Parts: sequence; structure tokens; C-alpha cells
Amino acid sequence: MTEAGYSSRWLVPLLLVVVVVLCLIAVSFGSTPLGLSRALAALFGGGPATDQIVVLEIRLPRALAALLTGAALGASGAALQGLLRNPLAEPGVLGVSACASLGATLALFFGLMGVSHWALPASAVLGALAATALLAFMAGRVGSMVTLILIGVGLSSFAGALMALLMNLSPNPFTLADMVNWMLGTVSNRSMADLGFAAPFLVSGFFVLLHIRNDLSVLTLGEETAKGTGLNLDRLRWMVIIGAGLCTGAAVSLAGAIGFVGIVAPHLVRPWVQHRPGAVLVPAALLGGLILLAADIVVRVLPTSTELKLGVVAALIGAPAFVWIASRRGLSHD
Repeated sequence: MTEAGYSSRWLVPLLLVVVVVLCLIAVSFGSTPLGLSRALAALFGGGPATDQIVVLEIRLPRALAALLTGAALGASGAALQGLLRNPLAEPGVLGVSACASLGATLALFFGLMGVSHWALPASAVLGALAATALLAFMAGRVGSMVTLILIGVGLSSFAGALMALLMNLSPNPFTLADMVNWMLGTVSNRSMADLGFAAPFLVSGFFVLLHIRNDLSVLTLGEETAKGTGLNLDRLRWMVIIGAGLCTGAAVSLAGAIGFVGIVAPHLVRPWVQHRPGAVLVPAALLGGLILLAADIVVRVLPTSTELKLGVVAALIGAPAFVWIASRRGLSHD
């Protein structure tokens, strides 16, 4: 077995171990540190009732929300990059996250949460699906990936403008505060119920992407060659649209707009899987979850007067990484 193959074999198990370690750190540390032994006892129903409340009702749902959000964005970014064959494609850059946030903002603005708890995740998913479908349609019409990214930037700006309009027309301060939270991105005050509402969309989307992971690898041969092998390109596009849209919408319904995770995670794991788009999906999802979970731990332990928003921290880390990736690969060559 080659060194690259050996690394690929152990990449996912290694990431899983790090996931478990970071989750334990996330439930142990906070404004009131519990320590690992107390946190473990609380996780399994032991220890004082206050410890169980802090761990099971506050810290664990928050850690899982960050982990699942990052995983959804990592998998979506990997799938979009494989489909468009562009390392700079991801839900945030292409405007998918912004449109999902717009859908969630519309649900908050019109008070649809009072009608059904499914309104917010469903609205976010519909926004993400609409944006991804538009991008897939335009990908077949434009010849340049740079043009497609510019379309995504315009789409993101338009969605941002509509969200700003809704904020200006907000019926009350509480609705305005909720919309601002979704725009900035946060996983604070998440509950197991929130995870339960987003989980069906996230799991469905991830399984759709897993189903077509081998087709993404075949697509690296080129569209004409891939068609010659029997690949149904139209079906692949729609499967990526559905999978990435479901995952991104679920991520936004949990944490709001979080950018750049979908670029950074696939880029970091790609060399370890011999640059095979299909093999990137699972490790990119795990690494995306780790990145966002680590960022949320930093947010919680930083000695700031007010807690920083997770989306802001992700952008501060991810934007320089985006510039670095773009400068290395060169937009003109993608």
C-alpha cells in the first residue's frame, strides 16, 4: 500500500477520534468549567442535577449544532466543487447560504414559527434549493467558472439586500434580533428539539450526496468522457442540487449564515484522498464539523464582554484562507 493510500485509509478514523475529543472538551469548558470527569458523569446521567442541565440541555446541543452545521457545509462544499470542478465553489461563496438565510428570515419576519416549528428549517431548505438550482442551470449556460462565481456573488448580494429590507421593515425588536442572529450566525441557545427539526433535512441531503460520490469522481474525466461511461450528467446535477440544498438549508436553520467552511475543509483533505471528489465528501464533512466546533469552543471561552458570533469568527478565519486558496490555484485556470 502506498503512503497516500495508507493516509487515506486512516484519515476518517483519525477525524472521528478528534471529533469525540473536541465534543468532550466542548461539554467540559464554558463560563463555568466542569472538568472532564464531571462532564462525563453528567453525560451518562450521573452527578448533580445542575451539571446534567448544563451538559445535556445547554452545552451538548450547542456542540452538536456546531458539529452538524460544519459537517453539512463541508459535505456541500465538496459536492459543489466536484460538480463544478472548481475549488472555490461552496454554499457561502455561491450565494446558497445567503438564500437559505433569506428563507429563514422570511419565516421569522412573517411569524411562521408560530404556525409550525418546521417552518424555519423548511424555509431555509427551500431557499438553498432554489439558489442551487439556479446555479446548476447557469453552469450549463456560462463557459467560465469565474462568471459562475460572479453570479453567485451577485445572488448573495441580492439576498443580503432583501434581508436588509426585511430588517428595516421588522414589525418588532424581537423579530429584528432573531433576524440579526441568523445573519451573523450562532449556535447559542440551541436545543435537542432544534436538532430534531433540522436532522431529517441534513441526513437526507447527506445520504443523497453519498449516493452520487462515485459519479463525482467519474466527472473528473470530463463531461464527454463521463457521458461515454454511462454517466447521466443531468441526474448528477439534480442530485447535487438536492443534496447540497438540503444540507445547506439544514445548516442555516441551525446556525444561520456561516461562510467559508465549505471551501476550507475540502481543500485541506483533498491531498489525503488523492484528489478524488467522491472520496473527499466524508472527511470534508468531518473536518468541517471539527473546524466549526473548535471555533465555537474558542467563542465560548474568549474573555469578551459579549459573546462573538460564530459566523463572524468563521469569516475571520475563512476569508484569508479563501484568498490563499484562490492565489495558489489561480482563478484564471479553473
